[in-house]
Amino acid sequence: MTIDFKQEATALYDEMVTRRRDFHRHPELGFQETRTASIVAHTLDTLGLEVQRGLAQTGVVGVLEGANPGPTVLLRFDMDALPIQEENDVPYASQNPGVMHACGHDGHTAMGLALAKIMSKYQGEMNGRFKFLFQPAEEGLGGAFAMIAAGALENPRPDVAFAMHLWNASPYGKVRVVEGPCMAASSVFTITVQGQGGHGAAPHQAVDPILAAAHIVAALQSIVSRNINPQDSVVVSIGQISACTTFNVIPDRAFLKGTVRSYNETLHRQIYRRILEMATNMATAFSCEAHMETIAIVAPVVNSVKPTAAVRSAAANVLGEENILQHRTMASEDMGYILEEIPGCYFFIGSANEELGLTSPHHHARFDFDERAMINGVAIMAEAAAHYLLK
Repeated sequence: MTIDFKQEATALYDEMVTRRRDFHRHPELGFQETRTASIVAHTLDTLGLEVQRGLAQTGVVGVLEGANPGPTVLLRFDMDALPIQEENDVPYASQNPGVMHACGHDGHTAMGLALAKIMSKYQGEMNGRFKFLFQPAEEGLGGAFAMIAAGALENPRPDVAFAMHLWNASPYGKVRVVEGPCMAASSVFTITVQGQGGHGAAPHQAVDPILAAAHIVAALQSIVSRNINPQDSVVVSIGQISACTTFNVIPDRAFLKGTVRSYNETLHRQIYRRILEMATNMATAFSCEAHMETIAIVAPVVNSVKPTAAVRSAAANVLGEENILQHRTMASEDMGYILEEIPGCYFFIGSANEELGLTSPHHHARFDFDERAMINGVAIMAEAAAHYLLK
């Protein structure tokens, strides 16, 4: 059957904007999305979906059962905000001090509810079912993993999964869709450099861990340029350095915290071996010791062939083939855990608008996006998903 999903999404634009701005005014951090989850669950319930509440604390799942047997299509949306003080001067600015929707998840939640409303109109023609998954705590807190552990991928188990992200790295009217890895695996490491403290005026009587740490930071920058094949995509970044709390003390310890990003888990392990070698050897050169702890946060996001083809076809119909980009990103997303279990596609909806001044990057205090991008996202996801259930 032929449905104009762009028209369907356009008809719900005002409703999406209203919902998105309401969520934006009332942002909630990971595993604390009680207000957002309540609105989501109530809306899905009024649309006639079978609703599960409280998965992984604040997650919501709604199942829209079709009239005829068929596959299960999972549509996933994240709900959490970030611990950022908003600097936008807009009527819908955050009313929760120190918390902000600085990544577009308010838009994702509004889009998910719009999709549920659209698809519920075609329940009688559906061959299978939609499973709407509204996930908490995507921002580095393991929300997807927690939802999987809570059984969100069971009863029924999906056959295919789709997710999307509003993306200010691309302009409004564009879409990024790529087969294979599209977002990197991300992990965190902490290096503790042990020295011997003393007075800042008598450095010869101490063993300075800060000096050793500084050389470790400089040395780690050579891993990507000198130990990794230039054709492989890898990032090694130190984002946090901490030691003493005053100027005239050489501390006992210094701490380095950083991240590794790659598309290949074998390569990921190789990088960590090299980080440990460099840290321990460089610390020894300065009469210190170094110890490293690592935390795996998310798996790479890897798109499967057939679901990606369905998204590309839908994007071509909605936006035109010339507006499809195939760029990857070294950013990470815990949708990778779901795509390890279920074949699917994760894609990016261009949402920046230079003329409107909507160009701030994600996780920035002035992040905002062209709300018309929500129309494109809903239309593309609806058409790609309908490929499986509405034929």
